[in-house]
Amino acid sequence: MPSDSLGGFIGIPAKAVAHDVKKAAAERLAGLATPAGALGRLGDTAVWLAGVTGSCPPPAPANVRAVIFAGDHGVSEFGVSAYPREITALMVDTFVAGRAGVSVLAKQHGVSLRVLDIGVDVGFGRFSRTVSAHKIRRSSGAIQFEDALSRTECENAVIAGMTIAAEEIAAGADLLIGGDMGIGNTTPSAALIAACLGLPAGEVTGRGTGVDGGALAHKESVIQEALDRAGDRVEDPIELLAALGGADLAAGVGFLVGAARAGVPVLLDGLISVAEAVVAERIAPGATEWFLAGHRSTEPAQSLALAKMGLEPLLDLGMRLGEGSGAMAAVPLVRSAAAVLTDMALLADLLG
Repeated sequence: MPSDSLGGFIGIPAKAVAHDVKKAAAERLAGLATPAGALGRLGDTAVWLAGVTGSCPPPAPANVRAVIFAGDHGVSEFGVSAYPREITALMVDTFVAGRAGVSVLAKQHGVSLRVLDIGVDVGFGRFSRTVSAHKIRRSSGAIQFEDALSRTECENAVIAGMTIAAEEIAAGADLLIGGDMGIGNTTPSAALIAACLGLPAGEVTGRGTGVDGGALAHKESVIQEALDRAGDRVEDPIELLAALGGADLAAGVGFLVGAARAGVPVLLDGLISVAEAVVAERIAPGATEWFLAGHRSTEPAQSLALAKMGLEPLLDLGMRLGEGSGAMAAVPLVRSAAAVLTDMALLADLLG
């Protein structure tokens, strides 16, 4: 798919969710041998899972596949993070070695985990060909001064994300997770959400890796400068990603678009994946119906975006690790939701 063909894909909706099956699942939930509403978010998740699988009761996800999109950001050189950008490449090594936080959770829950260098600030030979198969460029631009990507780079990154989703689906994925790794990535992610929701930087800026005080105020000013520079271009989702995003974020958007158009559900993680989800909805209307919020991060922009999309997180553990770790921690709950709707007794059966 050549990059200049991407424009024709803007506005093509996501696959329709089976609302009739969701209705049947809601009726089954109401008939379980339990007080009304007693299963809370677990019951809601079961109904969602029925709709996205087209089956009532729904099967528990058996082939969960996660992809970490790694990339550096120009803003990381301007005091918006508590850590240097060199950490990104080192963490990619850690993912490959299976020693990162999300790696441990993936092993615990039987989830396939893949890490890809989309825009890490290293040469093309730094990682294996498998890890660098979809690399777009070294780092992304400092968004307060320049675009993160050229339009062509942005289109190629979105296409890469769609391709990656297709690869995971071809491998049998019945639930996808998009993870992230990139020092400074909360800054462009917050900027994307601010642009999509029409909010000033002051309402979306969070601590990220742990900045506080003057550094937090500086981060806010960087985001506002980026928003002011982008101006009305943010109305076009590709221009938005090119101006304020990054190669890894654009690929993450493509990943979500590809999943929603193929009809494969996605468990969202924290700020980065939720920012990508907001943009994915603008590219593929209806995509949000395929997304389930895994956890609530400590970043204010994530909560604002979730509220806009009408999504309520399964977990609220104060996590801010990223990597897809919050979504990964929620995988057992999704499986539990399927189990209760499938195996719990119906009140009518008990009453004979």
